[in-house]
Amino acid sequence: MRSDLNESSPPCLAQARGLGYIGSVNETGETDGMLMASDVTATCSDFCVESSCEACRLDRFLALQLPSYSRNRLQGLIRANQVEVNAATVVSCGFRLKVGDRVRLRLPPPIDAAPEPQAIRLKIVFEDEDLIVVNKPSGLVVHPSPGHRDGTLVNALLYHARGGGFSGIGGVRRPGIVHRLDKETSGVMVVAKNDASHRHLALQFSDHGRSGSLDRRYYALVWGCPLLSEATIEKRLMPDRQNYRKVAIVRDVEGHEGQGKFAKTHYRKCASFGDEKTGPISLLACRLFTGRTHQIRVHLTDANLPLIGDPLYGVGFKSKARRWPDDIREKLMSLDGSQALHAFRLAFIHPRTGEKMTFDAPLPGNFDAILKALRAYSLRSTEK
Repeated sequence: MRSDLNESSPPCLAQARGLGYIGSVNETGETDGMLMASDVTATCSDFCVESSCEACRLDRFLALQLPSYSRNRLQGLIRANQVEVNAATVVSCGFRLKVGDRVRLRLPPPIDAAPEPQAIRLKIVFEDEDLIVVNKPSGLVVHPSPGHRDGTLVNALLYHARGGGFSGIGGVRRPGIVHRLDKETSGVMVVAKNDASHRHLALQFSDHGRSGSLDRRYYALVWGCPLLSEATIEKRLMPDRQNYRKVAIVRDVEGHEGQGKFAKTHYRKCASFGDEKTGPISLLACRLFTGRTHQIRVHLTDANLPLIGDPLYGVGFKSKARRWPDDIREKLMSLDGSQALHAFRLAFIHPRTGEKMTFDAPLPGNFDAILKALRAYSLRSTEK
């Protein structure tokens, strides 16, 4: 397997790692291409367009010349006025090149990332020179955003890497987030520690496991009991026009044809608990075949199986919890405002070795305590 992680790269590529890049990432591994550029002296790389690249897009041409960088990273540089064609700045990623064109890429020197290192405890599942796998707790935001400037997983990773462990990522000390979990979702995540790993992992996440390399599985505790013990949900998703914080199912009605993004979730019922007095609660094992924002939460809610504790899509949480005995109700209330969703398994191909790696994360304490109490209740009910 080709590796761009060695120290024998040409000087221009070794210096090219000084990209001042900041970008948010969604669950599909897509970045927003934002760039934090510096006005100080930069390294320039020059290329000449040959006949094999006639009419090639500018972003694709640069990706071919610099395979260690993702196209999203290079598109960010183009939009940040860092690329010239025949001495003229070009900001269009789709600019078509001609044979003989001279392309210059300006590579800003390393700059400090905006997030500050913070001593936040990390549950590290695995770490090597290329990546780190963590078990993210519920309540921890993955990366800084307007509503969460600090106290994020990124801040914790920066503190963990204060000895230089993440310095290869674009020249900044911000870890390479290739996917994310919602704030209140717990479980296993992988983070890239250098450019080549970031690019390789991002491709796997954007492929959504179609090639068989990526596997993402979740446990979901839901109100209700599914009619089928196992089923696959395929429904397109789009931003909710009534609530900017929510995602909605695209209905096949006039004016909405072809809108939204394809989303596919498979679930299997692991257990159901409760009786006529309490109403049912079920434990589902879900597998993602796409990685849309809020995908599991929206798909299950649409199937009348809302996640317990979900503050955005669930309704009637307290009234449903009151139907259960005091000991179980107390444990259920620990989920109020924190949906019962846990990423228990993540499998992917290691960027350097080509080995398929599988990591499991145990259930968080409150989730596990609820399941134990529900099993005990079912056992007592059976013995009566």
